Amino acid sequence: MAKFCKGCGIELQNTDKKALGYVPNLDSDYCQRCFKLTHYGTLTINMQQGIESEITFSKINALNAVVFWVVDIFSFEASLIPNINDKLPGKDIILVLTKRDVLPKTLVDDKVFEFVEARLTQENIQVKDILICGHMLKKSDASMECIDELSWAIANYREDKDVVFMGMANVGKSTLLNQLVEGSGITTSRNPGTTLDLIPLYQEEGFTIYDTPGIENPHSMLSVLPPEELKQVIPTKPIRPFVSQIFENQSFAVGGLARVDFKVQGDASIVGYFSRDLEIHRGKLDDADRLWKMHLNKMLKPSADASVDTMVEWMAPNLKKGEKMDIVIHGVGWFCVNGKIQNIRVKVHNGISVSFRKAMI
Repeated sequence: MAKFCKGCGIELQNTDKKALGYVPNLDSDYCQRCFKLTHYGTLTINMQQGIESEITFSKINALNAVVFWVVDIFSFEASLIPNINDKLPGKDIILVLTKRDVLPKTLVDDKVFEFVEARLTQENIQVKDILICGHMLKKSDASMECIDELSWAIANYREDKDVVFMGMANVGKSTLLNQLVEGSGITTSRNPGTTLDLIPLYQEEGFTIYDTPGIENPHSMLSVLPPEELKQVIPTKPIRPFVSQIFENQSFAVGGLARVDFKVQGDASIVGYFSRDLEIHRGKLDDADRLWKMHLNKMLKPSADASVDTMVEWMAPNLKKGEKMDIVIHGVGWFCVNGKIQNIRVKVHNGISVSFRKAMI
């Protein structure tokens, strides 16, 4: 009978050291890839891209289960799954928002609910409930309060069905489940593609909770950056907003990952919401091209490009008087802008999405 890794769900094998699921001894509980990730933080096989999302959806649809859809509230746009109700026909969906604790404490939960409900309406997505979770990296009173609410939701909504946790890669599914199900031992890391197949977690109450591989989002920066640079981009501590007032044309660099150029007709306010480990550089727009060519992958890092010439440009919609707008670089963070702005141009790696939305904060 085949045996599967407790950490990632892959079938164990002892014939090919370079293949997924390798173990020296088939009595092992964890594959060598999971063992090295857990104990040394070393990624031996990168599955950042390559897990077929349609296969994951097919396996979820084959289960008689209620779906707990996990979404990273910090990286909300990159975590959304368009047309999710069509991809999971007939499934009840509970939305679970993770990483609440990295957002500023001044943002109250009511505002989070208001923002998320508005975005779901815009995307024509229906869910049965919305839960907010945070503080999942270690056990605390705050994390246990979230787990209690999640346990109540499972008991209330599953109706004799099993339970599936699913979502985009790197939204915190496995971290959440390790706190929810004591002793689950699922492998967690910053690297997309850590979970490789469905992992069943059998419950004493007679039902099963499943962890699933992260759904791939090729338009998120998290699918492009190498593992060693992801730790700079993914926040694990509360964000310190980058606040700047401008009165002339300016350019802002998010490391070497994105550049946002502002032409203004007066004063404007720019607030950045990014990981503390990502440096934001501000300079005059007239000098931006020269600085990027000189400093990309040096002072301006990390970067997904060797040259600014390979980046693509997005044009923001016109900003109305009194309006606040978020400029979201998928998988990285966002700038919230308002004031007398003539136009905004965003340069990012080719294929990475940029969204313009009503301000979250």
